[in-house]
Amino acid sequence: MERSAEIRQLLRMSAAEIQRSAGERLVVCADEAAVYERMAGDIFAEIQRAREESRTLRLILPLGPTAQYPLLAAMLREARLPLDHCWFFFMDEYADEQRKVIAADHPLSFRRQANESLWDRLRPENSLKREQIFFPNGANHAEITAELARDGGADGCFGGIGIHGHVAFNEPAVGVAESTVRKVTLLEHTITLAALRAGVGGNLDAFPRQAFTLGMKEIRAARRTRLYARRIPPWDWAKTAVRLALLGRPGEDYPVTLLDPKRTTIITDAATLEPPAIIL
Repeated sequence: MERSAEIRQLLRMSAAEIQRSAGERLVVCADEAAVYERMAGDIFAEIQRAREESRTLRLILPLGPTAQYPLLAAMLREARLPLDHCWFFFMDEYADEQRKVIAADHPLSFRRQANESLWDRLRPENSLKREQIFFPNGANHAEITAELARDGGADGCFGGIGIHGHVAFNEPAVGVAESTVRKVTLLEHTITLAALRAGVGGNLDAFPRQAFTLGMKEIRAARRTRLYARRIPPWDWAKTAVRLALLGRPGEDYPVTLLDPKRTTIITDAATLEPPAIIL
């Protein structure tokens, strides 16, 4: 079956049919806010469980979504939960016109967003070790690859899903299934959608067109993967990607379909799971 026909078939399925077919691989939350709450709680649970078991925890984390991080920070503060056993590997970061990582104080910097929404909100007793936080930047790719390969891969991967099924900045491309940490040139529709939500006033000309990203190889090696897709009014762009992530055939045209279904859970809101108003 061609991908277009498969998408049409999946979009015609009711939300109930999708739930029955996906089974435990799908979690449906009431709304967008509940998705963020679930994500914060899931990350917190991983951190707490590893602490109780006295083991090192390696997590792959996204920027965005981002609304889960203030919630997570509040949980960590309240529990006074130390983080010195944690190694955090963020999925990506933008690069500038000189193909260098953008400055940490750049308004679009994922490092800045992580500081403002999470790290700067923690208490000293949370014992955060900044040297155990990684963003790919062109100079540390071998180190990231080596650290994530310890003990057979990351313990967990948390992320979102792009409109064409990209995970991190792993967009559709030949060979993306085995891609590793690298610099990529972003597709125009990724840039456009990001710019719509970034508050840049339609300034596509100055929007970053390159980025550093973890590869699908690192993401696929994670023991557990949870991807969170939500409707951001007024757009309902995630409906196709969610259905393909759950029930689509594997293919590099939608990288999310390359993940192992036995180790991957999709969390979304009820509105996103409903079929679109128009099926082409």
